[in-house]
Amino acid sequence: MDLRKIKKLIDLLEESNLSEIEIKEGEESVRLARAPAGGYTVMSAPAPAAHHAEAPRPAAPATLSAEAVGKSTKDIPDGHTVRSPMVGTYYESPAPDKPAFVKVGQQVKAGETLGIIEAMKMFNPIEADVSGTVRAILVENGQPIEFDEPMFVIS
Repeated sequence: MDLRKIKKLIDLLEESNLSEIEIKEGEESVRLARAPAGGYTVMSAPAPAAHHAEAPRPAAPATLSAEAVGKSTKDIPDGHTVRSPMVGTYYESPAPDKPAFVKVGQQVKAGETLGIIEAMKMFNPIEADVSGTVRAILVENGQPIEFDEPMFVIS
């Protein structure tokens, strides 16, 4: 695909309210997605054949989920609980070599990013909906997370 077309797609994505755009031309495919920090991810590869599929990831053991649910209903400090808005994988920092967005004891303002959840190859920022002090971080980096699972406590 022509570099000028890719630049035009970047401009289109920047001007629009879209978070991702994918274009296929014959065997070529380009996918642009906004990164959490406002950057872009560009991937270009041949279109996959219909019979190729991504290998399924092993599911977490049921006992782990039961333990996580048990932990979520007890051992949560008093305060405002920020819950997961989606199913995905939680990450505490924008990149493995970057510091965590927040730490226990840190002051946060409403709208400040607490972490990110990767869902379907999209990185979604999880923002504080209240201002205060982070009292607890209830999830671990790289942990699969469920919808409405408690993630942070702010007071």
